[in-house]
Amino acid sequence: MSIWRVILSIIFPPLAVYDRGCGSILIVFILTCCAWVPGVIGALVILNKNK
Repeated sequence: MSIWRVILSIIFPPLAVYDRGCGSILIVFILTCCAWVPGVIGALVILNKNK
């Protein structure tokens, strides 16, 4: 996980997981719409899980 992905996941989480598949983008987008912090956490978990 690069530093740019971490910064991007803090600024706009769905954009950070764009290459992880449609399901990941959708999950992170829904979490970001509910509240910003769960979206950031979800994006970081997905990025960390799929090294």
